[in-house]
Amino acid sequence: MSNYNTVLVERADGVAVVSLNRPESLNSFNAELRRELRSAVREVNDDPAVQVVVLTGAGRAFCAGADLSESAENPADFRVEDQLNGEYKPILLEINGAPKPWIAAVNGAAAGIGSAFAMNCDLSVMAEDAYLYQAFAAIGLVPDGGATWHLARALGRQRAYEVIVSGEKVRAQKCLDWGLCNRVVPAADLMQQTLAWARELAAKSPLALRYAKQALNGAMENSVAQTISDEARLQHLCVTSADAAEGIAAFIEKRTPRWRGC
Repeated sequence: MSNYNTVLVERADGVAVVSLNRPESLNSFNAELRRELRSAVREVNDDPAVQVVVLTGAGRAFCAGADLSESAENPADFRVEDQLNGEYKPILLEINGAPKPWIAAVNGAAAGIGSAFAMNCDLSVMAEDAYLYQAFAAIGLVPDGGATWHLARALGRQRAYEVIVSGEKVRAQKCLDWGLCNRVVPAADLMQQTLAWARELAAKSPLALRYAKQALNGAMENSVAQTISDEARLQHLCVTSADAAEGIAAFIEKRTPRWRGC
């Protein structure tokens, strides 16, 4: 396995924990973190022993966003389109299209592009003192990393716009009430409870997790007619799998299934 300077990867019980590891700068993204996170995401996505991935931040924040000092170093050479499309987008799409669920464990601030990473995960657990923050308007910028896509679908256009232009720090309980996260837990219990949920999911059928995610991703964009057809195709893959036969046998025999992911 690879060793990284700005990312920590830990594995146990079918679960990988990927931690952004620049705590001295609240895990803000610089070039090294973008490069290493892309490699780490691919590494755990390609690991057949990993069924569920948890994304979190080391220290007291999930991610404070982009390291703004980086672009100031070479202003003549810096093109934000290149960075967003060439560096951030591949990581976000690797998570979005992963054949396994990703859970964001949000500690402290998830600001700017950090909020996009939190919302991009399939599931989200927030510490009671955590928050999502669209910090862009305060410095004359607009959200990026797909943040507007996630906010509009979770909140509707008007509320999403309000969150963006007001620069409100949306606290964990409001995120839960608004559908921006799944669970809120005491800060001291964040990783314990997130890992317990991840292990619970890791014990389920890998094919069911994979294809339910794929179906939902398609349903976010497609018509009802197309979605029915897509579900039928995925259901055929599941019904004809060895895991479906194992699941039925385990149910009849009143035992725990032994999933193979095929």
